Amino acid sequence: MPSPSLGAVYIHPVKSLAARASDEAVVEPWGLDGDRRWMLIDGDGKVVTQRQQPRLAQLSARALPGGGVALSAPGSAPLDVEVPGAGPTVVAELFRSKVEVVEGGAAAHDWFSARLGTEVRLVHLDEPSYRRPVDPEFGRPGETVSLADGFPLLLTARASLDALNTLIGQGDHAHEGPLPMNRFRPNVVVDGTGPWDEDGWRRISVGEVVFRVAKPCGRCVVTTTDQGTAERGKEPLRTLARHRRSGKDLLFGQNLVPEGTGVIRVGDPVRVLG
Repeated sequence: MPSPSLGAVYIHPVKSLAARASDEAVVEPWGLDGDRRWMLIDGDGKVVTQRQQPRLAQLSARALPGGGVALSAPGSAPLDVEVPGAGPTVVAELFRSKVEVVEGGAAAHDWFSARLGTEVRLVHLDEPSYRRPVDPEFGRPGETVSLADGFPLLLTARASLDALNTLIGQGDHAHEGPLPMNRFRPNVVVDGTGPWDEDGWRRISVGEVVFRVAKPCGRCVVTTTDQGTAERGKEPLRTLARHRRSGKDLLFGQNLVPEGTGVIRVGDPVRVLG
């Protein structure tokens, strides 16, 4: 078996929009540079993701110099949104946490609202260094996270997806497989491991950057959403429920917390440190 290596890197400039592949990324304490610093909220300040709006998968955001985003969608005029200047913050509800964010402006709000058919607002995390702590049950004092679900990075392994697709192929909804990795919206994908090897990892390095493996990732309905068509099926949740259940959680992938900063590149060696 080849030695484990970094097979792919993905950045999501706006939470729940289409992922963007990259050859390299800067690792910051709260996640990859440019990853999930923007998100959508509804009129009550609650986060809006593909859970409620699967059509978000068909919208794209490209990072601009300085932290802004270029928004695009099929059949729509694009829109560039700059990082909002210093101004009042609003409190957004991101699952079990509340975080102060800055609104992205009326043009951005209107662009998204028109495409989703409901009123939403685009907001920006201006201060990731202290706005949102990692869940204290799994994080350490001073550790923070961007607008990701709960942890700075998500890791998946190619061999585990292959194993999952084999199981899907043996089930009642075999016609839905095989599923691509983008269903799981990872930041880093590891090649050259055995199936489910990542379950036993506690610390790893990718290139020169060390990460703590905080906990397995419990999966939600977003994984059943085709990232190209926005249509939903039953898989992989049906198969994960049979083969990868831990209590109420259906597991695929591992959540990471950086123990340092640096640059990771596709092809970097991945070493298990503990």
